[in-house]
Amino acid sequence: MAERGLLPDFSPAALAETQALAKPATDADASIRDLRDLLWCSIDNDDSMDLDQLSVSSPAPGGAVRVLVAVADVDALVSPGSAIDDHARANTTSVYTAAEIFPMLPEKLSTDLTSLGQDQPRLSIVIEMVVTPDGTVTESDVYRALVLNRAKLAYNGVAAWLDGTAPAPPALAAVPGLDEQLRVQDRVAQAMKTRRHQRGALTLETLETRAVFNGDLIADLRPDEKNRAKELIEDFMIGANGVTAKFLESKGLPSLRRVLRAPERWGRLVELAAGLGGQLPAEPDARALEQFLAKRRQDAPAQFADLSLSVVKLLGSGEYVVERPGQVADGHFGLATRDYSHSTAPNRRFPDLITGRLLKAAFAGRPAPYRAEDLDGLARHCTEQEDSAAKVERQVQKSAAALLLASRIGAQFDGIVTGASPKGTWVRIVDPHVEGKLVGGAQGLDVGDRVRVELVDTDVERGFIDFRRVR
Repeated sequence: MAERGLLPDFSPAALAETQALAKPATDADASIRDLRDLLWCSIDNDDSMDLDQLSVSSPAPGGAVRVLVAVADVDALVSPGSAIDDHARANTTSVYTAAEIFPMLPEKLSTDLTSLGQDQPRLSIVIEMVVTPDGTVTESDVYRALVLNRAKLAYNGVAAWLDGTAPAPPALAAVPGLDEQLRVQDRVAQAMKTRRHQRGALTLETLETRAVFNGDLIADLRPDEKNRAKELIEDFMIGANGVTAKFLESKGLPSLRRVLRAPERWGRLVELAAGLGGQLPAEPDARALEQFLAKRRQDAPAQFADLSLSVVKLLGSGEYVVERPGQVADGHFGLATRDYSHSTAPNRRFPDLITGRLLKAAFAGRPAPYRAEDLDGLARHCTEQEDSAAKVERQVQKSAAALLLASRIGAQFDGIVTGASPKGTWVRIVDPHVEGKLVGGAQGLDVGDRVRVELVDTDVERGFIDFRRVR
């Protein structure tokens, strides 16, 4: 982290400020709505304590559903220019490694005082959406509210219950009416998802892995797969982020947008599709790519994760840009939308904290709390630090993978090429799901090619895994 300009530790000043905070924020502003009586709940990873958002729904006219997403009001305790804010601004994101989590905010805040924890009244910013049966958002609003999380739920437990393969998790079953509430939310989220993909949002299923430990020893790297509960949260967050961006635009304030430009390596995507019996136009077209992906998912589901990984690599990385009133920023190619901010995870991402401050300025009728040139610099900095954090996470994950594979030198694996550039060629093997460099036989290979490789060396300290092509 230090090598990449990230701060592993909080400064003495930040720790002192944290120590002085004794309770969650309160606010007597009469415009803050009291929504504690609603059946709010959170759905996150089993071990997550830094809870950023809650959701709830209610019927709306014409068969529509009103969805509310409450986002933690982190700014209520983290003042701009404070030592805590300086640390968050330096790193811009929490760093999640297989060995340890390095939170953007001190844990006393992110997992307690600014977390939307169960049975804890908290200030929030609520994004309201009216969603029709076909998944279209027809009305929206954003405002401040006091909320109360009735149940802290986990993705896997909720997904298994929604799929009918397990009973309701105890925290869900303990709240009367929450079961029907979540079934409605699931139905709405699936409709929003279908609508997004009709517009050209890309269907992708990459397999992220999580380290599994036996005591202090790494035992496995297991795929962390998508499920209906994750999709529920994902689709609500995408919708909420779109509403936030449009709201700031309507109030004449700048916004920090998350953009993914049309892929520079579209030609390789055309080749990849042709090799699988598909056809893409010569110029980037998200809807055409989505139609190809949807067909491949149906025709070859077992290979779809590998195809998704290749597409993700060829799409490139997203970045933060500032959109000013009257200007039009690039949209998000993968989500097929022009309006997309990051606003729903302020305990974990600094751009979301910035967006929260911009929203509160809009509510109060004040000018933006950041100068235009400062926002431009922050957008570049957040993009760079997010990239640095991702590299740290990958490097530690590779060290974990190298440790796991250290005893298997000489073993052979099936793999897929995930990167090909003058700097080298990289391959991800199937079991376990780890990535390494191809140090022999890389000539002529490109992203998406399938290969058989032999493990020739590992270096745990540097996170190096070296393969040689067998065929």
